[in-house]
Amino acid sequence: MTESLITVSYIAAAILFILSLGGLSSQETARRGNLYGILGMAIALVATAATPGVTGYAMLAGAIIPGVLIGGFLAQRVAMTAMPELVAILHSFVGLAAVLVGFASYLGPQDASMTAVEVTIHEVEIFIGVFVGAITFTGSVIAFAKLRGSIGGKPFIIPARHAINAGMVIGSVVLGYMFLDAGHATTDGGNPGGLMPLLIMTGIACVLGVHMVMAIGGADMPVVVSMLNSYSGWAAAAAGFMLSNDLLIITGALVGSSGAILSYIMCAAMNRSFISVILGGFGSDGGAPSGPAKVVEGEAVPTDVEKVVADMKAAKSLIIIPGYGMAVAQAQHSLSEVVKILRKELKKNVRFGIHPVAGRLPGHMNVLLAEANVPYDIVLEMDELNDDFPDTDLVLVIGANDIVNPSALDDPNSPIAGMPVLECWKSTKTVVMKRSMGTGYAGVQNPLFFKDNTEMLFGDAKKNVDAMLAEIRK
Repeated sequence: MTESLITVSYIAAAILFILSLGGLSSQETARRGNLYGILGMAIALVATAATPGVTGYAMLAGAIIPGVLIGGFLAQRVAMTAMPELVAILHSFVGLAAVLVGFASYLGPQDASMTAVEVTIHEVEIFIGVFVGAITFTGSVIAFAKLRGSIGGKPFIIPARHAINAGMVIGSVVLGYMFLDAGHATTDGGNPGGLMPLLIMTGIACVLGVHMVMAIGGADMPVVVSMLNSYSGWAAAAAGFMLSNDLLIITGALVGSSGAILSYIMCAAMNRSFISVILGGFGSDGGAPSGPAKVVEGEAVPTDVEKVVADMKAAKSLIIIPGYGMAVAQAQHSLSEVVKILRKELKKNVRFGIHPVAGRLPGHMNVLLAEANVPYDIVLEMDELNDDFPDTDLVLVIGANDIVNPSALDDPNSPIAGMPVLECWKSTKTVVMKRSMGTGYAGVQNPLFFKDNTEMLFGDAKKNVDAMLAEIRK
């Protein structure tokens, strides 16, 4: 393949990646966006394999074929409830790849025609790429463990943690100077003089990634996953600079910038500081609480399926708030059938309320509802619905907890204080579907359960929704 044809292929792939991101911006075009992304990546792989510098096709096939098989297997086997941790671990692979590319680029032979300035620029690219990649790698592994439940969701806070983080960053900058200084010792290419500073910095960056994500509370993990997605994009862009691959630079920049924009939007929706996400400790900024959180007391009122269905039939307007419990139970398909009957046969005004961090991944609930063929026009964001709760007859909360917790607004000492929530308790009546009275992912008890206009429907969400479907069909 000629150089001009490779360039055209890269441009085509870049355009397809941009169209892919544009398609993923809405549910109606998401499928097409995915197809654009797949086609763009296929073109990119073929064009890269056809470049004159690539000769080890057997080794390349040995990497691509198992990767395709493993990826296809995981895509078929991983449930939607496990998708957030899968995304997190995939981010870690991107970070690790950037680290390995950095070391290979430094230790491998360099172009003898490069000037001293070009060599310095290349070494800066290597150092920054390894630094960002190492943070992304270990931070994503910790995020994976937290999302999977292997590590508790509570933030791990140590004294003077910001000073420790700053010290690690300053130490990395010093090591960067040592790395560049050692790199100029000889001009024979692949000089190992700066290998030790590079290795030490990699270790520090790995610790920094762990420390930053460990300090983050469970309720804020969806935003952190989005931010790690941005980090992985910048790590890929750095790898593109190291490999002089324009398409990898473009792709990494697209992923990095889109992830950062999404994180900013989510932070604004949650009344959190975007800077605190970048620096670590998201969800724990703003100073320590002035006292202990309020003690939640009261007695929950249980209900049953028959009474809930009667309430649904009597109500004129209903809002359904899905959460991670619905995802675990896979109740969305039966729920979609219930909604169809309520809207078409009983002529009820039914809408879904989606919190920006519902589930474990941005857009998690939207994907589940789209999978169950719930109409897009009745799936609304928190800001579009919060003013409507006082005029709503019935709210059905399915497996959600932290995103409907009044403590976020009423208790300044709560771990989720300041986080905007779906104010469902302002409706005429709220029914909360949960397995038990246990706390949510943030480990915070919910006073919603004890309010006078709230009833609890205990049990598996799918079994209860199936029973509701059978009852409403009578």
